[in-house]
Amino acid sequence: MDLQTLLDKIQSYNPAVNAERLRRAYDLARVAHATQTRSTGEPYIFHSLEVAHALTEFHLDDDTIIAALLHDVPEDTDVPLETIRTEFGDPVAKLVDGVTKLSGLRLGLEQTHAESLRKMFLAMADDIRVVLIKLADRLHNMRTLYGLPPEKQRRIARETMEIFAPLANRLGMYNIRRELEDLALRYLEPDRFTEINTLLREDQNDQQAYITQAIQILRARLAHEKIFPLEIAGRPKHIYSIYNKMIRKGRDFDQIYDIRAIRVIVENLRECYVVLGIIHSLWTPIPGEFDDYIAKPKENYYQSLHTAVIGPRGKPIEVQIRTAEMHHLAEFGIAAHWRYKEADGARDPAFEHKVNWMRQLIEWQKDIADAGAFVDSLKTDIFQDQVYVFTPKGDVIEMVAGATPIDFAYLVHTEIGNRCGGAKINGKIVPLDYRLKTGDRVEILTTKKGGPSRDWLNPGLGLVRTARAREKIRHYFKRQARAQAIAEGRALLEKELHRLGYDQRNLDELAKFFDYKNADDFLEAIGHEDLSLQTIGVQLLDAEREETAPHAEPTPPPPPQILEPALTVEGVDNLLQHVARCCNPLPGDPVIGYITRGRGITIHRRDCKNIVGLDDERERLIALNWEKTDAHTYPVQVQVRAFDRAGLVHDISGIVSAEKVNLASANAVMGRKDRIAIITATLEISSADQLTRILNKIDHLQNVIEARRVTNV
Repeated sequence: MDLQTLLDKIQSYNPAVNAERLRRAYDLARVAHATQTRSTGEPYIFHSLEVAHALTEFHLDDDTIIAALLHDVPEDTDVPLETIRTEFGDPVAKLVDGVTKLSGLRLGLEQTHAESLRKMFLAMADDIRVVLIKLADRLHNMRTLYGLPPEKQRRIARETMEIFAPLANRLGMYNIRRELEDLALRYLEPDRFTEINTLLREDQNDQQAYITQAIQILRARLAHEKIFPLEIAGRPKHIYSIYNKMIRKGRDFDQIYDIRAIRVIVENLRECYVVLGIIHSLWTPIPGEFDDYIAKPKENYYQSLHTAVIGPRGKPIEVQIRTAEMHHLAEFGIAAHWRYKEADGARDPAFEHKVNWMRQLIEWQKDIADAGAFVDSLKTDIFQDQVYVFTPKGDVIEMVAGATPIDFAYLVHTEIGNRCGGAKINGKIVPLDYRLKTGDRVEILTTKKGGPSRDWLNPGLGLVRTARAREKIRHYFKRQARAQAIAEGRALLEKELHRLGYDQRNLDELAKFFDYKNADDFLEAIGHEDLSLQTIGVQLLDAEREETAPHAEPTPPPPPQILEPALTVEGVDNLLQHVARCCNPLPGDPVIGYITRGRGITIHRRDCKNIVGLDDERERLIALNWEKTDAHTYPVQVQVRAFDRAGLVHDISGIVSAEKVNLASANAVMGRKDRIAIITATLEISSADQLTRILNKIDHLQNVIEARRVTNV
C-alpha cells in the first residue's frame, strides 16, 4: 500500500477529492513516525496507510481519511493536536482526538476497560466516524497480530471477539465483523481454526464447481420466469460462522448448510419474494432454515431473505436474496448512511433515527456504577439480537432478545420495575418469565406497596435478562438491607468487643482504623459479613502490640502477674512488679505503673477505673513499656458461660491443650435454677493471636453461650 494507491481508490468514488490536502496529511504522518517501526518490523506509516485504505471501502469523506492517516500522531509522537487543528481544521482534530481518547482500552483492567468503553460510545453518539476509524485501526492490528508475543495475541484477540466484532455487527459492518471474528479465532482456537480452514481448502474446487452449477440452474429458471437478477454470485465463506454453528448446533462440518452459499441481488422488494418462491419450487426447503429479515430486520437494520435448500446432487446450499440497497447496507452498515451536506453539514434524519440506540445507551449506562456490570451490559444488552415492543401508548421500545416484562418495567422507570406485580401482553396476563416478542404490546401491573423479589435475581428462574434490571434490583435490596445490616453489625461487634475486653471503644475511630468512611459503613460491612469479626479482633490486638513498642504510647494484646523480664520502666530495670487484679492487663494492653509503698509497682490498664480516679496521686504514676518477646507466657483469665452438659470442661481443656497452652487453674460454678455453668480459668498465653483463637474455638462448642476475657474493668 502506498499513497498513490490510496488516492486512486478515493478518486474512484470521489473525483473531487483534495489530493494536495491528503498528501500533506500523509507527509506529516510519515515525518512524525519516521523513527518508529511496528512489531512486524514494518515502518509505522504503513499502519496509517492501511487504516485509511480500509475506510475507503466505505466511501468515507476526506476528513475521515485524513484523520485515519493522523490517528496515532498526537499519542505516539511529539506533534501536538494543535498542529493538526491548524493544518487541517477543527473537524479533523476532533476526530483524531476522539480516537486518541479511545486508545486506553485494555481488557483485564476492568475499571479502565469500562471507562474506555464509555468513551467509545460517547464518541459514537457524537460522531460515528471516530469509531469507524477505531474499527479500521483494530482490523489492521489483527491482521498484523503475528508480530506480538502469544499471551498478548490472545488478550487482544479476546478483546476483539468480545467487544470489537460485536460492535461491528451492531453497526451492520459485516465485512469488518467477519474478518475480525476469523482473525480472532485464529489465535483463540488455533486448532479448530486450522481444521475448518483446511477442510474448506480441500473442498474448494468441488465447492466452486457445485456453486457454479447451482447458479446456472437458478439463472435459467429465473429467466424462464422473466426474472433477471442484477447479480447472482457465490457468497464468501466465514470460518468463525461455521465454527460457531458447529459448536452451537452440535453439528459436523458437512452438516453446516452455508458452507455452500449463493447470493441473489434483485431490483425491488417484490422480486425478493418471487425469487424465494421460485427457489422453493426448484429445490426442497430445509425445515427451520428460513429467516425473513425483510419483514423483521435485525437490530442494525440488516435486511435479506435467508433460506437453505437441498440443491443439486442432493447437497444443502444456502441462498440469500436482497435488493441492491439492502446489499449496500449489509456490506457497509451504518457507514453507508453517513451523509455530510455541503452547505450546512446537516445529517440525514433517517440516519439519526438509526443511531438513536447509541444515545439511549449513554443514558442507560449512567445507572450502572460498577465497571464490571457495565462491561456485562455491553455484552448482553447491546451486542445481542433485539426485539421491538410497544408501550400501552404505542411507543416503540427496543430490547435485547429474551427480555422479560421485568426487564421492560425497569427500562421504562426504576419505580415501575420495583413495584412490578404482573404484566399484560396484548391484553392478556402472562407470567413474569414470559419472553417478549417483536410486536408485543406490554402493560406492567404495579403494586402500591412492596418491592422486587430476591427470586428475580435467580438465574435459574429466567425472570431477568438485562444487566440494567439486575443492577436496579441489587441496588434496591442493598438500600433496604442497609439499616438491618447496621443493626446486626452493631450487635455482633459489641459482643466481640465484650469478649475481648474492649467494651469501651469509639465506633467512629474503629471505622477510620478499618478504612471506612463512617461508623454506619463499618457496621454495615460487619452485618453483610464483608468484614469478619476474627479479622477485627486480631487487627485490634496487633495494633495495640505495635503501639506499645519503644517510642510509642502503650496499647492492646495478652496479661501478666510477675513480669520483670517483659515490662520495662523508662530507664530503670529489676523493679518488683505486680499485676493489678482489678483490671488484669495483658501484654500489649496500654498500661501504666502505680508506685506502691513497699510492694513495688502495680501494673494497671490505662483505662482502669482505679487509675482514672487518682487525681490527687498523679506523681506516683510511672510510664511502662511491654517488651517484645516470645519467650514468656502471661496469665490470662477467661470466663465461659454455657448450658451445663457432660464433657464441657473436658472439651474446653482439649482446645487449650491443642494450642499448647497451660491451664493454670479452673473453677466451675453451677446455677441451680437455670443450669448455666460459669467456668473461670487462668491460661498462660504467649500471644494475642493465641488468645483470639482459643476464645473463637470455645465459643463454637456445643451449649456455650459466650467465651470472653475477664478484665474486671
